[in-house]
Amino acid sequence: MFAVCVLILVLNALFCVECNPSPVGDVVVERYSTPAACPREVKNGDHVRYHYNVTLLDGKTFDSSHQKGIPKVGLIGEGRLIAGIEKGIVGMCINERRKVTVPSHLAYGAAGAGDVVPPDATLVFDLHLLDLWNNADMVVTKTISTPKDCRRSIKRTDFARYHFNGTLLDGTLFDSSYAREQTHDSLVGEGWLIKGLDEGLLGMCVGEIRTVVIPPFKGYGEKGLGQEVPSQATLIYSILLVDIHNAKDNITVENQVVPESCTRKSVVGDYMRYHYNGTFLNGVTFDTSYQRNTTYNTYIGMGYVITGMDQGLLDVCVGETRRVIIPPHLAYGEQGAGKDIPGSAVLVFDVDIIDFHNPKDNITVEIVFKPEICNETSDANDLIHYHYNCSLMDGTLLFASGNYENHQEALLGADKVIDGLDQGLRGMCIGEKRVVTVPPHLGHGEKGATGVPGSAVLVFELELIDLAKGVPPGYLFVWLGESPQELFDSLDMNKNKEVPEEEFGEFIKLQVAEGKGRMKPGMDPEEIIADMFKNQDRNHDGLITPDELKLKVEEDQEREAAQHTEL
Repeated sequence: MFAVCVLILVLNALFCVECNPSPVGDVVVERYSTPAACPREVKNGDHVRYHYNVTLLDGKTFDSSHQKGIPKVGLIGEGRLIAGIEKGIVGMCINERRKVTVPSHLAYGAAGAGDVVPPDATLVFDLHLLDLWNNADMVVTKTISTPKDCRRSIKRTDFARYHFNGTLLDGTLFDSSYAREQTHDSLVGEGWLIKGLDEGLLGMCVGEIRTVVIPPFKGYGEKGLGQEVPSQATLIYSILLVDIHNAKDNITVENQVVPESCTRKSVVGDYMRYHYNGTFLNGVTFDTSYQRNTTYNTYIGMGYVITGMDQGLLDVCVGETRRVIIPPHLAYGEQGAGKDIPGSAVLVFDVDIIDFHNPKDNITVEIVFKPEICNETSDANDLIHYHYNCSLMDGTLLFASGNYENHQEALLGADKVIDGLDQGLRGMCIGEKRVVTVPPHLGHGEKGATGVPGSAVLVFELELIDLAKGVPPGYLFVWLGESPQELFDSLDMNKNKEVPEEEFGEFIKLQVAEGKGRMKPGMDPEEIIADMFKNQDRNHDGLITPDELKLKVEEDQEREAAQHTEL
């Protein structure tokens, strides 16, 4: 029977812990609103911040922090509050609401409190706990998510850009970078931030999200912050780190892929064409050349692009890809660039080098095959036929003579092809193969051409099929040796002192057939003969006489003499 009574007493004691109201040393506590989670309860030695209404038993209110607009702050267990409140607030959770009935001997006793609290009055406090901390508290961090690859974390003297939501312990939002649509940017560990943030940001990786709980003495303390942060408020920051750099940082080159064949690396003063993706450290793209379907073209090392890119594009090969990470002091600095690049942003460029050249470059010639027997080579004024493939430096084929029915034809030195190709086709033997690289200033220049990008370096694979030796500019026929001493007598084959066009034509054709002379290649022989005869038939009577006939050399000499006489 005794054991049963003891069991009943123990069960009653357990149930009374959860019942409302419950006495606590003559103090009656009624917990009428409790949070779902309560990670921490008030204990002696803690500081608390709470709202209250206090009434007498008849319901008359004689004091209220709500009416004052300022919560009460107090230290529990040190005798700084009335004894009943110190007992009644122990065990409270943040955001808990409770009624605490305090008998007079634990309140103001027989003396009362002036005209406000009569003697021997029982007081009823309606409490709402807003904040709780202890002088032994430290900054508490909790990582919510972290990137898989964290190559660098925040250290003291680093500069960080981060987004945050800042709340009080009761969940009240007091500040948010998201609402401003702008990151908070600050030096870490140098006193630019409250002490708790200086500590709480250390060790964070870009892309990491963490919660930082900061006690008041490492936050805004007794002064608070305007109307947003009250005095002695514990702060909770939910932080997303966007990027990080240090004033001592230089550019970083990563993910470098260099082609096996690299005969030349870029230097200051080169003009480069490259594609790029521009992102921030968090992976967000701010610009890309691929969307515009055109390369970015610029001189490098000369200040035409941001300093970090000027450095990052030096010593690269055509066909190389690399990632260049640029701190803001080598990019767009504190000001940023327009709406796309915020101030103090670290930039990441993934670049693909398409080609580069120097304005001082000439063509380069690589002989792939040369026949053992080479009796003559191509030169200015020669008419040639050749095969070709024309590509960009990255191997993109632009044009090929194989796509046409006939071989490609060109009269060298006559502006029939681009200057670089004209040069590259000279000095070739029939059957020779060569690769000629043409810089844009000897190609299609900055504007490019149909199918050819502006400022593109072109690569020609050439094979000379045949050539017809030419004549100097302005000439239709040249002697391959000495001309006959008595030229008219040679022309006047029937010796009648006059030469008609037919007789003239037969003579010229004979000289070509016997290898004594050469007509201008690429023109109809009959047209050449007609033009030559017309030039010599000075009175236009259809006949050439001895006094009319002159070699072109003689005509040129007479013309020069006349010009000197006029001078």
